[in-house]
Amino acid sequence: MHEKDILIQVKNLKKYFTIGKTNLVKAVDDLSLDIYRGETLGLVGESGCGKTTAGKTILGLIEASGGEVVFDGVNITKLELSRRRDFKKRAQIIFQDPYSSLNPRMTVGDIIGEGLDIHGLAKGKDREARILELLNTVGLNKEHISRFPHEFSGGQRQRIGIARALAIEPDFIVCDEPISALDVSIQAQVVNLLMRLQKEKDLTYLFIAHDLSMVKYISDRVGVMYLGKLVELTKSDDLYENPLHPYTKALLSAIPIPDPREEREKHRIPLEGEIPSNINPPPGCSFATRCQYAQDICREQTPALVERGYKHYVACHLVDQIN
Repeated sequence: MHEKDILIQVKNLKKYFTIGKTNLVKAVDDLSLDIYRGETLGLVGESGCGKTTAGKTILGLIEASGGEVVFDGVNITKLELSRRRDFKKRAQIIFQDPYSSLNPRMTVGDIIGEGLDIHGLAKGKDREARILELLNTVGLNKEHISRFPHEFSGGQRQRIGIARALAIEPDFIVCDEPISALDVSIQAQVVNLLMRLQKEKDLTYLFIAHDLSMVKYISDRVGVMYLGKLVELTKSDDLYENPLHPYTKALLSAIPIPDPREEREKHRIPLEGEIPSNINPPPGCSFATRCQYAQDICREQTPALVERGYKHYVACHLVDQIN
C-alpha cells in the first residue's frame, strides 16, 4: 500500500473530556494512524480504551481536542461547519445498538431516506426506488419499507442501519461494534454482508470491536488501543501470529479455542495489577502497572510507536527483550 492510497490520515488526535472544574479524561491521547483506500482497519481493546471515541472523533461527531484528521487530502478538522457537508456525505457510521440508533417514530423508508432528503439526492419515485434498492441490497424486502423499528429482530435492525449508512453512497464507514449487540448466530451474517458490500462498492471500513476472532476475519490490518493510546498496529495475520506488545499477547491468549482439549492446554496470560485512571494517568507507559516485564524506564518514559519489522508498529521499551 502506497502513500497515494491513503484515504484518511489521523495525526496526533486527542479527545479530552472535562470532569468537574479541573480534571481531564484523556479518552483519546495522541492517536496517529493511516487508513488505506478499500481496506478494513480493525481497532480493538478493552471496554473504555477509547476506540469508539476515536471513531466518532475521526468522523467529527465529537469535536477533537487536538490533532488533525485529513480525509482524501483535505484537513477536515480545520474546515468550517458549512464546508464539512461533502465530508459528511462521504463518511458514515453504523452504530453499536441497532435499536437505540433508529428513531422509533419513523418508518424504515423514512429512516433510510433521511440522508437522501438532507443531501437532496433523490425525490418522489426516484427516492422510493433508491430505498427499495437499498433494502434489497441488505437482504430485506419492499414490504419492510412502511414498518417501524420495533417490528424487526436485532439482526434486521442492524441491516436497516447498514442501509441507512449506504444511502448516500459513502466512501468510508465507521463500524462501531456493529455485531456486539447481536446473537452469535446473526453476527457472521452481518459481517459477511459488510464484506460483500465492501467488495461491491469499494468501501473503506474502520471496524471497532472487542471480539478479536471476528476482527481477524474481517480486517486487513489491526490496531490495538490501551487507555486512549495505540500500542500496536500491523497486518491482521502478523498480529495474530507474531504479537509483540505484552498487552496484545494477553488479549490474544484469552481468545477461546473450539477444541476443548486445546482450550484446556493453551497458555493464558493473566493481567494483574490496577488499571490506571485516565483522569490522572501515571508517567511512562500506561500499561506498566499491569505488565509483568515493566522496568524503571517503563514507569518514567512514554514509549513511542515505532516500526519493529515491516509495517509492524509497537509502543514498548522492552520489545526486543521480551520477543
